[in-house]
Amino acid sequence: MVRAGILGATGYTALELIKILLRHPEVQITAVTSRQAGRPPIASVHPQLTRRLDLPLEDLDAQALAERCDVVFSCLPHSASASSVKAIADAGVRVIDLSADYRLRDTASYEQWYGDSHHDPDRVGKVPYGLPEYFAEEIRSADVVANPGCYPSSAILPLAPLLKMELIEPDDLIIDAKSGVSGAGRTPKLQTLYAECNESLSAYNIGRHRHTPEIDQVIEMISGQHVEVVFTPHLAPMDRGILTTSYARPRGHATETSILGALREFYMDKPFIRVVDHLPATKDVAMTNYCDMTVRSSRGRVVIVSCLDNLVKGASGAAVQNFNVMFGFPETTALI
Repeated sequence: MVRAGILGATGYTALELIKILLRHPEVQITAVTSRQAGRPPIASVHPQLTRRLDLPLEDLDAQALAERCDVVFSCLPHSASASSVKAIADAGVRVIDLSADYRLRDTASYEQWYGDSHHDPDRVGKVPYGLPEYFAEEIRSADVVANPGCYPSSAILPLAPLLKMELIEPDDLIIDAKSGVSGAGRTPKLQTLYAECNESLSAYNIGRHRHTPEIDQVIEMISGQHVEVVFTPHLAPMDRGILTTSYARPRGHATETSILGALREFYMDKPFIRVVDHLPATKDVAMTNYCDMTVRSSRGRVVIVSCLDNLVKGASGAAVQNFNVMFGFPETTALI
């Protein structure tokens, strides 16, 4: 039995993670941390866990966690995660980090996009990116894994193989994505209050969204090509889910049929990628670890539609998928 700890256990991704781990036959959750005063039970913060997990929330003590955990999932915010991950990993515990602190390959990019110095700079660029569809070998032996962002997963998974197979042009890529409100986290913010976002659809952070360099970097790593991406995120009035519509120019004689067939063949043995004929919707993948995608042609453009659950394949499900790879369990354990 693998002993697991969860840092920052009071958020949405932590709750989703706990629910998945509770049905994992090879995991025992041994610690949940938070800065909540008084060591309250985790079920007082997440009532869904009543009579399912009786652990108290505790302060983060890296050495104490190292004695009680074989793996730690960090659900701490960006910039706050790396210092804790460093201490825990240095103590010999494997870590899956759900923040963005290890996703970018150099500290200069991190500091530019996240506005803070990195607290574990020696590991930057050496931590595998947590998409098992591409990086399973590196993930398998890693001490720390950088779990992907939700928007990036929804864009990288459909676009990277088409670029790798030279079926679309690498420049002039347009990514239009809509996310449910849970993607903004549980901390109250004006723009995510019910009265602000209900019955409304809005774009935000155009040209400034922190997932932009992550999308660029990983697509280039996989495809071996320099890409030019315009990424526009939107906030949609729903709890969960991401729908991403990407636009590209076909390369050579690529057609809708040939591109769809190529995607099917590429992902044939990947259990969580479903290449479908119909136009997928967020409800098709809600509360699952699947990413659904399809292709259409329109006015000389390739239109790729993909969707996933931002809290599962976009966060906690992907983390458990990485965990399964790291510890040698079937990739689908607890996820299907």
